[in-house]
Amino acid sequence: MTDVSETTELEAGQRSLRLAATAITQLADGLGTPFSATVALMLGLKGRVICTGMGKSGHVARKIAATLASTGQPAMFVHPGEASHGDLGMVGADDAILALSKTGETRELADIIAYSRRFDIPLIGMCAARDSALGQASDIVLLLPDVAEAVEDFNAPTTSTTAQIALGDAIAVALAERRGFGAQEFRIFHPGGKLGAALRTVGEVMHGPEELPLTQANTPMSEALITMTEKRFGCVGVVDGDGALVGVVTDGDLRRHMQGLLAHTAGQIMTPSPLVVAPQLLAGQALALMNSRRVTVLFVTENARPVGVLHIHDLLRLGVA
Repeated sequence: MTDVSETTELEAGQRSLRLAATAITQLADGLGTPFSATVALMLGLKGRVICTGMGKSGHVARKIAATLASTGQPAMFVHPGEASHGDLGMVGADDAILALSKTGETRELADIIAYSRRFDIPLIGMCAARDSALGQASDIVLLLPDVAEAVEDFNAPTTSTTAQIALGDAIAVALAERRGFGAQEFRIFHPGGKLGAALRTVGEVMHGPEELPLTQANTPMSEALITMTEKRFGCVGVVDGDGALVGVVTDGDLRRHMQGLLAHTAGQIMTPSPLVVAPQLLAGQALALMNSRRVTVLFVTENARPVGVLHIHDLLRLGVA
């Protein structure tokens, strides 16, 4: 047994992480035909990916199912024990099964493996032994690297489960990219929380046309200041005769023209060609743009005409940060 008195917690942690890193590196270097075949199979599925596994592999299988489902690949988890008592009815003829087991000899998988063979349901085995029961029964074998677990004394699943998670993520990423699954699709499955807020569009969170602080270029600054104060965005947009946004007057512009400010028009004070965004831009992208350009307000335009205004406080209140 390992003498814990000779091993610090830092050394134990470093050993665990380095073993995991080695396993993931070996996975990356060894990806080949089985991985490509797995992605091709899932891309062509009419049904779902049924993820299954026992113990720690079962927890990972549940996570993989959730990741697949959230990135555009219909998937669900079926517990192998429950499958033997009726849940095999959840597995359809158009589905494929992804079964996880480090050794490939998990006896609780026997019934779901037999079911897949009986009804010709594609079986993908993720295990560390190609000649195991799972490996031999599978149509595709995703082979886990032969790397020791972090705690050798009792072989607790650590390195192997990390490798399973990483391989599941790699499959999900490859599928998403092949499908062209992007942020607009991703947001449909993630409406809640900080992530959901960041994936909302500017058009969904902006202040609409009725709240726009707008004035004409020939408007005296005495009147433009009233609009600026009433709307409380700290700026006023300047539009031409066609309604196109041609400039913006901000607090900074006011400070730069303090001398004789009221003797000028909005067009004389404004900053021309202001930074604008489209309603389709994601809220998270708008916040990043505000931070990079050091602005707190953005006008939202379509065909050069303002349709809304967005303040950084609106994004922060939503939790986009």
